[in-house]
Amino acid sequence: MLKEFKDFIAKGNVMDMAVGIIIGAAFTAIVKSLVADLINPIIGLFTGGMDFTNKFAVLSGDVAAGASLEAAREAGASVFAYGSFIMAIINFLIIAFVVFMLVRYVNKVKAATETPVEEAPAAPAGPTEIDVLLEIRDSLKK
Repeated sequence: MLKEFKDFIAKGNVMDMAVGIIIGAAFTAIVKSLVADLINPIIGLFTGGMDFTNKFAVLSGDVAAGASLEAAREAGASVFAYGSFIMAIINFLIIAFVVFMLVRYVNKVKAATETPVEEAPAAPAGPTEIDVLLEIRDSLKK
């Protein structure tokens, strides 16, 4: 059983997956920073500085007017945090686009490094039906 486990771990697929998970975790930090530090401020410019994360509706409980989402949650109120959900959707779309662009770039690089397969020369085509008919016609004229 131990030998089978060693064989399983030694396979390239398991190691590739482990490397992918580690790289993915490191890439997550980069993408989160991209979203939080670069893209969200730009979105804030277009929305007049509006921060969606503090948009919520109080379902039950007492919350002071103008309180933040954190303050409402600390007060024990039941809140419908639609702003956080909107920001999660925006973040997902941004992350999905960044990952799409990364995969697209990697595929282009991979395609450029692959050597093109030389096509075999096409077999000479035989005479077409018109060529045969013209030949027959010419033969009959003689």
